Amino acid sequence: MTHRNRVLPDGRIVAHPARGTFTGNRGILVDRAGRMTNRQWAGKAWITCVLDFRGRRRPIAQPGTWTELFFLDEAVALAAGHRPCAYCRRTDYTAFRDRFPGAPKAVEIDAVMHGERLTDREKRLHPVEMDTLPDGAFVNHLGAAHLVQGDRLVPYNPQGYGHAIPRPSDATMALTPPSTLAVLSEGYTPDLHVSAAPEPVS
Repeated sequence: MTHRNRVLPDGRIVAHPARGTFTGNRGILVDRAGRMTNRQWAGKAWITCVLDFRGRRRPIAQPGTWTELFFLDEAVALAAGHRPCAYCRRTDYTAFRDRFPGAPKAVEIDAVMHGERLTDREKRLHPVEMDTLPDGAFVNHLGAAHLVQGDRLVPYNPQGYGHAIPRPSDATMALTPPSTLAVLSEGYTPDLHVSAAPEPVS
């Protein structure tokens, strides 16, 4: 059974059979029977966690507790508006926090990011110049999500990245929130899926 728990770079939660390399959550998103609701979030703390932490295992979609979501990689999670978990990813969280504008506490980071990732219930896009974007950012290029990687844009698919294209120099719309763009610009390096390995652009 394919659960609806895969997160796309635009923040939508969909059903897809491919496995992700990170998990995370936005609170409780299932009903009492464990069925996914139409709710997209249930709290401002959107976090990204490792798949394996101290050997712990738990059933998927348990009622009454946080609902597991999955991401192709960390760049996708960041684009969707998530941050590293301060518990299972303490080192990454600290690196993210220290580069976040003002280095605030987690609850303050979550409040800022919540305002940047949504327009009512829709994904908030942010106008930017392509040349200003750091590696690891996501943009909406020609109606599709692309990862910024050096002088290339790499198209996203839920199962992995496609063939890279040359990175244009023009205005675009960023999927990654502004504060997270600032974190990436300060040197935070997200963990990428193996399919994002550099190759000649097509």
